[in-house]
Amino acid sequence: MQKEEQAQYPKRPRVKAFLYRGQFAYFITVCTSLKKRLFVSGESFKLVFEHLKLTSNEEGFGVYAYCFMPDHFHLLLVAEDKTADLNKFIKIFKQKSAFYYKKEFGEKLWQPSFYDHVLRKRESLNKIAEYILYNPVRKKLVNDYKEYPYLGSLMFDL
Repeated sequence: MQKEEQAQYPKRPRVKAFLYRGQFAYFITVCTSLKKRLFVSGESFKLVFEHLKLTSNEEGFGVYAYCFMPDHFHLLLVAEDKTADLNKFIKIFKQKSAFYYKKEFGEKLWQPSFYDHVLRKRESLNKIAEYILYNPVRKKLVNDYKEYPYLGSLMFDL
């Protein structure tokens, strides 16, 4: 990787003393490679979304809210048991989705790493879900979040 390309990627901002295992909720942001606008078609979204559903199910995470923006996506994850491992989940999800994305579209999908925020008990899942779901409205992609086709929840109906 060249230096100017490397400078565009986030550092690995994990909290050193935190294991990312157990029953916690996480607000995650994952960016596409070089912030390319890759989620502008239903085909690219569907491919990656299928891996999100599969991996969250296999790794014990509920997807409380998600929103795929053109060059990144947000997730609000809830670990369903004490063995759930966020780093493992992200690694498997990104690996599988990137492999099939490259096979289908011939492009690199993800930036290295991801951004995370471990929710504290006083933080509201609903407030963070609202923030995620209203992202396309704030970015003026739609007037109402319900018009945006690349968002939702795997835990409840919107």
